[in-house]
Amino acid sequence: MKTKAAVLYEMGLASPYAQSQPLQIEELELAPPGATEVLVEVGGAGLCHSDLSVIDGSRPRVMPMVMGHEASGIVRDVGSSVSNLRVGDHVVFSFMPACGHCVTCASGRPVMCDAGANANASGALLSGERRFVRSDRTCLHHHLGVSAFSEYTVAAQESVVKIDPELPLEIAALFGCAVMTGVGAVFNTAGVQPGRSCAVFGMGGVGLSAIMGARAAGAYPTIAVDVLDAKLAIAKEVGATHTINALQDDPVEAIGEITGGGAAYTIEGVGSETALVQAYHATARGGTTVTVGLPHPKKLFSIPAVSLVADEKTVKGSYMGSAVPARDLPRFIAMYQAGLLPVDKLLTSTITLDQINAAFDALARGDAVRQVITFN
Repeated sequence: MKTKAAVLYEMGLASPYAQSQPLQIEELELAPPGATEVLVEVGGAGLCHSDLSVIDGSRPRVMPMVMGHEASGIVRDVGSSVSNLRVGDHVVFSFMPACGHCVTCASGRPVMCDAGANANASGALLSGERRFVRSDRTCLHHHLGVSAFSEYTVAAQESVVKIDPELPLEIAALFGCAVMTGVGAVFNTAGVQPGRSCAVFGMGGVGLSAIMGARAAGAYPTIAVDVLDAKLAIAKEVGATHTINALQDDPVEAIGEITGGGAAYTIEGVGSETALVQAYHATARGGTTVTVGLPHPKKLFSIPAVSLVADEKTVKGSYMGSAVPARDLPRFIAMYQAGLLPVDKLLTSTITLDQINAAFDALARGDAVRQVITFN
C-alpha cells in the first residue's frame, strides 16, 4: 500500500529546519505486516526531543529513516501469528520492542531486552525486516520500531499495547514516550514515597510528566527546574509546588533551601551532563538521583566518588521509565481518566505532516511541549 511519510536522509543539517528541510515528505510503499506484525493507521504522532536528537546528530541512527516514535493508532491488519490484537483495536506504541523470553524480559525488565535494542540500533523491526520502500526500491529504516511520522506503519506486535478506545488518539500518543518515561521514572525507577521531596530538572514533555507523577505519588514539596518561565508556569498547572528558574537562581542552593538540605529524589530530564551534576548535588544525603535524559554519547558525568559512600546517594538510569508497557500504559491511562495525571496540559497544538520541519524549530526553541501530528 501507499503511505505519506517524513524521511530523514541526513543528520546534522543546520537549523532553522523550516529552511534546511531535513525531513522530506514522500509517498512510500509499505509492505504488508509479517506473521508477527501489525499494520497501524497512525492517529497521533508526537514530536519529541529524542526525534530532534536524531535530526541534529547528537543521537546517531542509521540512514535513511522514517522518523517518529511516540504515537497512537488503530490496527488495520494483523499477521497470521498475531493472536492478542484485532483489526479495529486502538493502540499506543512502545518504542522498545521486547522479545519476551530473554533473561531481562523474564526478569520483568523488558526495556533492557537485547533483541529489541539490537533491532532498534539496526533500524529494523524485531523480526529483522524493514517494510518501507521508495519508488526506486531503496529500503528505508524504522525509527525505534515505530516510524510514526507516516500515515500508516508496520510494527512488531510487541511494539504496541491495546488501549481504551474512548481515549482521544492525539492524547493517547503522549503516553507512548512523555508519560511512560516521566511518570514511569517516578513510580518504577525512583519509587517516590508520599510526603518525600522531589525535584525535577527540565520541563519538557518528560519532565512535566514526572511532575504529574510526583504529585500523584504524594511527593511534597515537588520542585520544577527550568530556564523558561513559560515552562515553569505549566509545571505549576500540573502539580509543582515550587519552581526555580536556573538562569536566575542556583538550583542546588534553591532546592537545598526549600527542602532543608536537598531533595529525597531528583529526576533529570534535560539530557545535559551539567544538569545531571546539578541534580546529583541537589539530592539529599541518602537520596536518589534518577536520569532520564539522553546526553551526547561523548559527554561524561563526573561526581565526587566518596559522596556515594559518605552520603549513601543512589544514581539510577531510567530508560522508558523502567516501564513494563503492557502493565504501565493501561494504568497510567486509568490515572489520567481518574483525573490524577493532567496529560492534556502537555499538548501544545496539533499539526499536519507538512508542517513538521517548522514544528521541530518550535520544539528546539522551547516554544512547544508536545506538538502532535494528526493525519485525518
